[in-house]
Amino acid sequence: MTEQLFDKIAQCPPAARALEGLEPQARRRLEAQARVARMPAGATLFRPGDLCENYLVVLKGAARITLTSESGREILLYRVEPGQSCVLTTAALMSESDYDAEGVTETEVEAMIIPAPVFAELLGSSPVFRRFVFSSFAVRLQDLIGLVGEVAFSRLDRRLAAFLLRRGGESGEVAMTHQEIAAEVGSTREAVSRLLKSFERDGHVKLRRGAVEVTDMAGLSRLAEAL
Repeated sequence: MTEQLFDKIAQCPPAARALEGLEPQARRRLEAQARVARMPAGATLFRPGDLCENYLVVLKGAARITLTSESGREILLYRVEPGQSCVLTTAALMSESDYDAEGVTETEVEAMIIPAPVFAELLGSSPVFRRFVFSSFAVRLQDLIGLVGEVAFSRLDRRLAAFLLRRGGESGEVAMTHQEIAAEVGSTREAVSRLLKSFERDGHVKLRRGAVEVTDMAGLSRLAEAL
């Protein structure tokens, strides 16, 4: 377990850097109690109402954290990627409350799992571990604040244009359904579909089954930056 755990951490540079200099006692505690788990893509990590029993640090892959309304509208809160932890998990552990969102692996994920009692112990006794936890918490919280501001104050056409440019990259290919895109930009499938059809009429994109191809990056860029 000792070699396996820290060998896995060493293979994830962000986690290795963050936990560099971990105190010997804290290291021994992790060696004895933490474990590495692998989860396939599409696995549910937690659902609303679930009790939080472990602190997870993603070492490989990515997970999506989403919130779904009573009407079925889904919004992507953030992703957890290598070297990162989930802000909702941290909050649930510190407040001893249940989850109020859903976490699902987007790809195959390898994660370090720390039981809640060990997490609480290390949080109180290890400055290095405590700095890692709160640094990760702060980054995710900033992401959430940015999301709230974007959804509240930015027009949907700007958000959608910016997302397509960002996700499409140099190839311009966005292999996602309208529902998946809607979750990313914090809107409904119907609203996103209407806008995408408008973008297509204007020559900015081509719509295909399960994908969107950006054909006019300059035009979308102007739209994304419009006041």
